[in-house]
Amino acid sequence: MSETKRRYAKIDRNTNETKISIELDLDGEGKAEINTGVPFMDHMLDLFVKHGLFDGKIIANGDTYIDDHHTTEDIGIVLGQVIREALGDKKGIKRYGNAFVPMDDALAQVVVDCSNRPHLEYRVTPELTQKVGTFDTELLHEFLWKFALEARMNVHVIVPYGHNTHHIIEAIFKALARAIDDAVQIDPRVKGVPSTKGLLT
Repeated sequence: MSETKRRYAKIDRNTNETKISIELDLDGEGKAEINTGVPFMDHMLDLFVKHGLFDGKIIANGDTYIDDHHTTEDIGIVLGQVIREALGDKKGIKRYGNAFVPMDDALAQVVVDCSNRPHLEYRVTPELTQKVGTFDTELLHEFLWKFALEARMNVHVIVPYGHNTHHIIEAIFKALARAIDDAVQIDPRVKGVPSTKGLLT
């Protein structure tokens, strides 16, 4: 019997604004080591790793003395790159994933396509408060867009209702993780890549 190939990647990205190191195993157990210097992102990324059943280490050191923008954006960039690299040629994957996650008053749906056609559709109906703690909530869109772009993934985020901004964002991160976990599962019925083009990279 052939050994299953490990779907793992590690990327370090250093700029004058941030130093980001992310490693991720797509076939993990939900073990997370997170330290980004942005407490709210630490919480969200811990949820992401746990609910995606990945094993992940996400370490960031950025210019948070200015604000959290560069660090949050660059984490999205590197996390997308890591998932794309870990997926490799995408042979045998389901490709599409969908997850609904309720969080008290909020409901989030995330649908993804590992298509090599990056796009973010962001339909968050409730108005978010400007901040959760010290975190600027406008950075959520920035993170998701850069993640979708670098993962080369089509990501649709839909929140039809919710009152508490923390709950809304938490539901989004959990749903994103679960949708990706769904999409990257190996389906033994799939021969090669799930595309009539014969290519997803």
